[in-house]
Amino acid sequence: MADDFPRVGQVIDYHYLWKWQDLRGETEGRKKRPSCVVVVAIDRDGKHHLFILPITSKEPAADRQAVLIPETEARRAKLDTDMPLWVMVDEVNYDILETSYTLEDRTARGQFSPAFSKQIVLAFRSMRDAQALRISKRT
Repeated sequence: MADDFPRVGQVIDYHYLWKWQDLRGETEGRKKRPSCVVVVAIDRDGKHHLFILPITSKEPAADRQAVLIPETEARRAKLDTDMPLWVMVDEVNYDILETSYTLEDRTARGQFSPAFSKQIVLAFRSMRDAQALRISKRT
């Protein structure tokens, strides 16, 4: 595990489980996709509780909440810059780093800037505060 992993704003390759898959009884994401670490909380036992947001190239539906990734941020995060990408902020996977069976590669592929990371965190918090988050627990 890299010394700086996990950190808010890092982009990782993760088998993200969409909430609609979770509701159908699926327990594993169908494919690895770029995802953004939005919250890292360390408990008294030293375990890292992660909240991970999916990144998608599919334009979000009108009833969904997402942040469009600017091209410069896509480059920083080592994402594809040939198509629009969004960080979905209305659904999240919850995982614990030390017990995760999903986090295979414990290194980040890239990192969003602090300013853009803050924008993502604020959008995520507004969804949480509105109690509008769709959460899939992975542990």
